[in-house]
Amino acid sequence: MTIQELLQNGAQVVDVRTPEEFMGGNVPGSINIPLNEVQERVAEIKALNGPLILCCLSGGRSGQATGFLQAQGVNCYNGGGWMDVNFAVNQVS
Repeated sequence: MTIQELLQNGAQVVDVRTPEEFMGGNVPGSINIPLNEVQERVAEIKALNGPLILCCLSGGRSGQATGFLQAQGVNCYNGGGWMDVNFAVNQVS
């Protein structure tokens, strides 16, 4: 399934960059859960409306978070860099 298809089906975007990076620019409507907080916030993440699209600066951190969360049973996908996900959001809007 493509990022656009996920977005059309109501996917929530989760940005795993630091709060400082997030404040410098982000996908409208996304929420910020930094990678170093993902493990302790699994219950909160599981409560989000899925599927989830994870993003960061280039896709590395979101890839780590995706692997961990999928192992916890979370329906999530690595969206890669936040600018790519932002582009996809604009295509769907």
